[in-house]
Amino acid sequence: MTRDEVYAEVEEVFGLVPSFVKEMPDPSLELEWKLFKRVQMDEGPVPNKYRELIGLGIAAVTKCRYCVFYHTELAKLNGATDAEIEDAVHYAKSSAGWSAYLNGLAVDYETFKDEIRRACDYARMKEAA
Repeated sequence: MTRDEVYAEVEEVFGLVPSFVKEMPDPSLELEWKLFKRVQMDEGPVPNKYRELIGLGIAAVTKCRYCVFYHTELAKLNGATDAEIEDAVHYAKSSAGWSAYLNGLAVDYETFKDEIRRACDYARMKEAA
């Protein structure tokens, strides 16, 4: 595809060609656009609203303000409520905090895996009862 053809597709999707697309060099423009559409926009096994909430959590942890804004807006576009957005960010904060704690203390990984599996088995047993 030519740059103009890619721009035409981008404009059909967004109503404009964002500057971040215009910054892409010719050799990678078409590939990046196809990958962006596939990963960021196409339906997949995880509904888009939840993918955007996952993206928001990752963006919050990595502290990318561009990604936080993008994924928040697309989560809303895909039906996420303010409560779901707050919950996704809170979950990401909690998960990142536990990761820092477990890794920082060098908790034994094999023991951790065994305990998590046992806890999940216990929860399944309780649910079946």
